[in-house]
Amino acid sequence: MENRTDKNSYTIIFAVVMVAIVGSLLAYAASALSGRIDENKRLEKQQNILYAMGINDNDETSAVFISTDKAPEAFDANIVEQLVLTVEDGEIIKQQTRQEYLDENGDEPYLIDIKKEKSNAKDGKARRMPLFIGEKDGEKIYIAPIYGKGLWDAIWGYVGLDENMVVQGAYFDHKGETPGLGANIKERYFMDDFIGEHLMDESGNFQGVTVAKGNADPTNQRKTDFKVDALAGATITGDGVTAMIKSDLRLYVPFFQNLKK
Repeated sequence: MENRTDKNSYTIIFAVVMVAIVGSLLAYAASALSGRIDENKRLEKQQNILYAMGINDNDETSAVFISTDKAPEAFDANIVEQLVLTVEDGEIIKQQTRQEYLDENGDEPYLIDIKKEKSNAKDGKARRMPLFIGEKDGEKIYIAPIYGKGLWDAIWGYVGLDENMVVQGAYFDHKGETPGLGANIKERYFMDDFIGEHLMDESGNFQGVTVAKGNADPTNQRKTDFKVDALAGATITGDGVTAMIKSDLRLYVPFFQNLKK
């Protein structure tokens, strides 16, 4: 019998078989690599948190994480406490230690999905917010994660603060901002501008930090004007950084107010 391979049925069967084979291979690869992927995510978050408190391998100009082989030990040595704050309607309704959160959820606070928690808040649900307390040079640094929207996709970061909500360090990253423009939020010269910036005014009101065009402070000497210079050609990405700082860090204000009581 003649074997015709130019029939539509043959093409369909071939496509179905190939999709099944490729799909199976991809599923196997994803399953086999899932452990390694999770480990990489864990290490990356530890590196981000450490960077925001000033523990990194920076050279004179570049932002460089502490290496992955050193990150777990450095994280355990420098992060002295982890808290999870549950916020509802702008108020902290619950505060848990790392162990209390582990006992309840079986996972580390730094693995909390910030994007998901922010989405929950928009739906009127309570939002869980991790806060990491580190010690450097005998001083405590409070590191908070933030999440927002840039020009094309998600942006996020970690901000290190002292007890007065003065920025001690910052790390920003993005998913798909324009190279050479919005993508520069993860360049050291931009992130370093935030160091020393005050988030609260003299009356104790939260102001945040605005990424501002025409700031007339190119070397960023003024630390109580609640502004840093914008990136050239990246207005929307800068607006996204401003928005996530103001919306997310504002929620930690009651915690810092309680520190002074």
